[in-house]
Amino acid sequence: MTQGIAVVTGAGSGVGRAAALALLNAGYAVGLAGRRREALEETAGMAGRGTPLVVPTDVTDPKTVAALFEQVGQAFGRLDVLFNNAGGGLKNTDFGDVSYEEWQQVVAVNLNGMFLCAQGAYRMMRAQSPRGGRIINNGSISAHVPRPGSAPYTTTKHAVTGLTRSIGLDGRAFDIVSCQIDIGNAATPMTERMTQGVPQANGSVTPEPTMDPKNVGDTILLMANMGLDANIQFVTVMASKMPFLGRG
Repeated sequence: MTQGIAVVTGAGSGVGRAAALALLNAGYAVGLAGRRREALEETAGMAGRGTPLVVPTDVTDPKTVAALFEQVGQAFGRLDVLFNNAGGGLKNTDFGDVSYEEWQQVVAVNLNGMFLCAQGAYRMMRAQSPRGGRIINNGSISAHVPRPGSAPYTTTKHAVTGLTRSIGLDGRAFDIVSCQIDIGNAATPMTERMTQGVPQANGSVTPEPTMDPKNVGDTILLMANMGLDANIQFVTVMASKMPFLGRG
């Protein structure tokens, strides 16, 4: 008997992989979504138990997102948890130098993709019986405090917070719970530059500590395992000594 049915986007690496493995090893049936099939297959091969469903997905494309949830429904019959994780950013760029094409690129993944996946999960959770489920959106500590030169990324992550709150309100009538995890400096390919030095608000460039992404996976599992009558609405998981509390 499975613990539940989950979908993880961006499951081919980083915190998406960590979350997918945590869920799989806890007994969840998991749909792995991401752009690269080979990376998803690698994640699947790392699981200690279970046989995940691998679904290559471009979260910016409404048709492939719809196909993702259709395949999950066909394979598992329902959906209990979405970790809405896929995202990305640009290299550190002064606001005046961000091109419109770069802006659109980040918005397409971090906001439009987040909307499409959340809505796909919401529609499935609303229609199924018993109805309901949990949508966990990946915000960022940048949803609260920006880094220098991060306008597109920071703007989209602030928007994710609004999306999370809106889904939570609309979902109450259908037992759909929405929540957000804000992650700081998990050791992934995306944050590899942290150890070499990143720009700070005072103009300096300073290396920053990172944490094992397993901490993120463990937190996602904690959130997923809660009954729908309770919610960890917002949670921040970060490297303990990173310069977040005093940033700026």
